[in-house]
Amino acid sequence: MAGRRAPRRSNPFSFPLRKETSEVKTLIILNDPPYGTERTYNGLRLALNLQKMSEGLELTVFLMGDAVASAKAGQQTPNGYYNVERMLRGVAKRGGKVLLCGTCMDARGMKDEEMAEGGKRSTLDELTAATLESQRVLVF
Repeated sequence: MAGRRAPRRSNPFSFPLRKETSEVKTLIILNDPPYGTERTYNGLRLALNLQKMSEGLELTVFLMGDAVASAKAGQQTPNGYYNVERMLRGVAKRGGKVLLCGTCMDARGMKDEEMAEGGKRSTLDELTAATLESQRVLVF
């Protein structure tokens, strides 16, 4: 059949964007340092975008290991460079919880007074409870 074109197929990898409206508990666990790799940055980008697109989202970001340095107050980064302290403040201002592993803070000599606005010292028990209560757990 000359001149006939096959029907156009949609991209099998494209997903329709939809706003989440039901209450969903999501836990994001960050392990990497704030700078040097982009895992923490990308985890926070996702956290902020989830908050933007999900009305009923209950979000917790838990910082473990070297990621606790992400919540150190007073970070100064060059213009045009991301700043994870500001990103974490954004998560907290949108109603998310920002929890820091207390043992990890102690191991790195980080004091509670050095913690950025919106952060809270936490425990393994609190992480365990958040994991059991969450419908989604994402680890970076």
